[in-house]
Amino acid sequence: MTAESTATAFEVRGVSKVFPGATTVQALRNIDLSLREGSLTCIVGPSGCGKSTLLRILGELESATTGEIVHNLKVDRVPRSAFVFQEHGVFPWFNVLQNVAFGEQMAGVSKSRREETAREWIGKVGLVGFEGAYPHQLSGGMRQRIAIARAFATGSPSLLMDEPLGALDAQTRILMQEQLVSLWEAERKTVVLVTHSIEEALLLGDQIVMMSARPGQVKEVIDIPFERPRSTAIEADPEFARMKQDIWESLRDEVQASLSFK
Repeated sequence: MTAESTATAFEVRGVSKVFPGATTVQALRNIDLSLREGSLTCIVGPSGCGKSTLLRILGELESATTGEIVHNLKVDRVPRSAFVFQEHGVFPWFNVLQNVAFGEQMAGVSKSRREETAREWIGKVGLVGFEGAYPHQLSGGMRQRIAIARAFATGSPSLLMDEPLGALDAQTRILMQEQLVSLWEAERKTVVLVTHSIEEALLLGDQIVMMSARPGQVKEVIDIPFERPRSTAIEADPEFARMKQDIWESLRDEVQASLSFK
């Protein structure tokens, strides 16, 4: 098992987010969180609790209304964070090779070098032979593998993933979970992943951040005790079942509270 880093990648200090308008919405309230470098953190919580908003603030796509994010990851000519979204986010006018190489293209990397990197990651996600194919010619799982490969290929030290496997069918999702675990264990980038699946959070994560109903607050941070490497076989472990039930019992009240807003 690879030794864990004790360095901090992100420090979230008193972050709140308010969206003004005809009806003012407070999405987040006073979030404090420390994310370890090289860790995989899963964020769970009821719909509308601000999970995606927090992810976007971490990735500097949104600004906090109050509080701050301290970024400790060192970067050199690459984005601090790369994103993977639920709806693939691949460019339909680019083929697989061009899609995976896009991040390095935007960073000014030479064509030969970025294509070499892209081909390496295409191999790692099992898309060899599809380099010239376009997204409309591929399945949903294959398109999501393009998005994941592109994020890794950027060289960014952190990956921010918003329900990256949520749109996949159950069987494809299981395979993609195992592939994502394998890729992360090999690369050890700092990953923050939003998911609605408790099982997915337990399989993938080093820690689970459980959020309350809106306005989202950190209700609990749970360390995951299972050794790595992991596969979906871990779900047969009685401790896995116990933790899944405990997390759901803690989350149930927040889900019910979120429904009262609707």
